[in-house]
Amino acid sequence: MLQISYIRENKDLVINGLKKRNFKELELVEEAISLDENRRLIQTKLDNALAESNKLSKEIGALMKEGKRQEAEQAKAQTANLKEQVKQYSASLEETVNVLNDILYRIPNIPNVLVPEGKTAEDNLTVFQAGEIPHLFEGALPHWELAKKYNIIDFELGVKLTGAGFPVYKDKGAKLQRALISYFLDKNTEAGYQEYQVPHMVNQDSGYGTGQLPDKEGQMYHVQIDNLYLIPTAEVPVTNIFRDVILSESDLPIRCTAYTPCFRREAGSYGAHVRGLNRLHQFDKVEIVRIEHPDRSYAALDQMVEHVKGILNELKLPYRILRLCGGDLGFTSAITYDFEVYSTAQEKWLEISSVSNFETFQANRLKLRFRNSEGKPQLAHTLNGSSLALPRVLAGILENYQTPEGIVIPEVLRKYTGFDIIK
Repeated sequence: MLQISYIRENKDLVINGLKKRNFKELELVEEAISLDENRRLIQTKLDNALAESNKLSKEIGALMKEGKRQEAEQAKAQTANLKEQVKQYSASLEETVNVLNDILYRIPNIPNVLVPEGKTAEDNLTVFQAGEIPHLFEGALPHWELAKKYNIIDFELGVKLTGAGFPVYKDKGAKLQRALISYFLDKNTEAGYQEYQVPHMVNQDSGYGTGQLPDKEGQMYHVQIDNLYLIPTAEVPVTNIFRDVILSESDLPIRCTAYTPCFRREAGSYGAHVRGLNRLHQFDKVEIVRIEHPDRSYAALDQMVEHVKGILNELKLPYRILRLCGGDLGFTSAITYDFEVYSTAQEKWLEISSVSNFETFQANRLKLRFRNSEGKPQLAHTLNGSSLALPRVLAGILENYQTPEGIVIPEVLRKYTGFDIIK
């Protein structure tokens, strides 16, 4: 979340940034500032009452030694009154802080100056495109029909076992899926990312720490009896490793990667655009997360973008990179680059990765800090990216690599699959 001191000192900048997002609840900014003023006033009263109470406590001892009982009793009465004031101020302060935090949790991050104006995905800016879109042979099929033809993904069996959006990968489909996971992890570790295996459920504090709560509560699967949430991305547990941590400046940068299944309710997702692997409730993804010094986080963002580009270049898939506009930007992000692969059979672009810089937004929630060169705690910057999400990458491979003889496996994956074609 945004720091209240930043909102207070940069009110116009914050409001203009929220307008760029097309954020409607601009009154929250004034409410937050007003509550913070009240908080500081109560804090001052509390501090004064505590100081006066401590002073009187010392005086009581001295008066008792001097035999001035009456004056000591009067001081005790004053102390009792002050203690009641302290109790009331403390309760009022706690309530005010809670209300202030509830409001701050509802205010999204401020877009970076590079973020273009716009309201919807139609206004996103294409900044890069690579790879040739193949001309498929007559009779080429979309991936869901290829999956059935070659018996590698069973969507109906997934419905039987769980429900729509939970496919079952079979035989060479399962091996190709595993090959992609291993390939992505190897590419990430070769680039200096440390691999983690993390829980697939997180507690409420972790959800709040990275901004999934309260913003995306309706999109997360909630295990109510234990108050745990199935993760929508490995970003959540990996970034929360550093919650309530003060790092040394020399620890930075920290680079992490993890493979996990991801769970998203995707409420309200219906129609042809979500057919097959286009949108799932459970899917596999390899994530990269970075903790960076604020002065170097945008150089790190560029490195992450180049890293994902390198993977897609090796897979030889046609892709493009979009800089998201203000209206399409995620709640916690200051800037996001989306990668999309072209689905030749569907004749449309499919999102396969988002690479984002959150600046201090997550770090403020997480209390993730480092000691700077002066030894003072300072909020770090957090970044994350999909490297990569598997379903649409797999869809792109099936569709773009199909031939009349079968589905050719990209060359870089063959040492992982052990075969070069699905017949």
